[in-house]
Amino acid sequence: MKIKDITTSIEEIAPLNYAESFDNVGLLVGDYSTEVTGVLVTLDTLENVVDEAIVNNCNLIVSFHPIIFSGLKKLTGSNYVERVVIKAIKNNIAIYSMHTALDNSFQGVNAKICEVLGLQNKKILIPQKHTIKKLTTYVPIKNAEEVRLALFKEGAGSIGNYDNCSFNTDGYGTYRGNEDSNPTIGLKGETHIENETFISVIFEKHKEQQILNTLFKVHPYEEVAYDIVSLDNLHQEIGIGMIGELPIEKSEIEFFKFLKKTMNAQGIRHSKLIGKPIKRVAVLGGSGSFAIKNAIHKKADVYITADIKYHEFYKAENKLVIADIGHYESEQFTKNLLVDILTKKFPNFAIILSRKNTNPIYYL
Repeated sequence: MKIKDITTSIEEIAPLNYAESFDNVGLLVGDYSTEVTGVLVTLDTLENVVDEAIVNNCNLIVSFHPIIFSGLKKLTGSNYVERVVIKAIKNNIAIYSMHTALDNSFQGVNAKICEVLGLQNKKILIPQKHTIKKLTTYVPIKNAEEVRLALFKEGAGSIGNYDNCSFNTDGYGTYRGNEDSNPTIGLKGETHIENETFISVIFEKHKEQQILNTLFKVHPYEEVAYDIVSLDNLHQEIGIGMIGELPIEKSEIEFFKFLKKTMNAQGIRHSKLIGKPIKRVAVLGGSGSFAIKNAIHKKADVYITADIKYHEFYKAENKLVIADIGHYESEQFTKNLLVDILTKKFPNFAIILSRKNTNPIYYL
């Protein structure tokens, strides 16, 4: 089994196309073609995590957070990032990260928080924009069904609970090949009129290349006429944060006691309690101050996240309660999620959950 096999299985859940533009995801150290001896899954890659990989004969570290976030201009071991990368390279250990790609997955970080808290009816808090594209192409009528089915097989035409969706209309197309052409239908140098079907399908943007490869493979023409456009339509299962409901509402105090215990929080920084029962709960693992207004808009009773600054607590505006449980605490179960994904995919392979607590914050 090669590194590429492992990363491909992760990207089925968290395609890298959906990572935020500021992020650094994918294989950060190593070669996709390397044979894997074992996989160590961690939240962060620190020196002691690399040591743990060495002890367990793991030559691939799957790390939620990327150890290389901005460009490295030198490798002298002058800081913890450089030391980690040097140690990994010296010991032939690869490092892979998916970070915000998993944040934006419907089965990712925030889904895991919802699961741990027992939330029901979960939905994306902030759907990501420009995740849906539309392909239109023109096919001889006699080949239209074959092309449609091939596109459907690659995932085109899937909308919510429906698949095999397309719009089709018949008309005619014209073309004339030059002296270097080799037309499948018609003769070079002569204008040809062909009865064609206009086929239109939408698809998730990470599938674009495989859909185009299939189109070029099954389409009968030497030159395939097609258009791809990005749509403003929102995909309801791609985006950051989630909102769900408790099975039974709790008082604010009851909920905070439950939250502290369930999320192993050393403490919870929160905005003013407003005396409202807690039923609708919004969550966003990691730094989530940017989504306060979205949680309010979705009528959440409480918003659970991390890294809230002093003045940002005022943004609650007595419309909900903001609960900052800590960055590590909000994402701690992510490595368990990754282990579950990989173990189901590779049940007879060494997938190891890191035992290192990489939380850089301590409490008195």
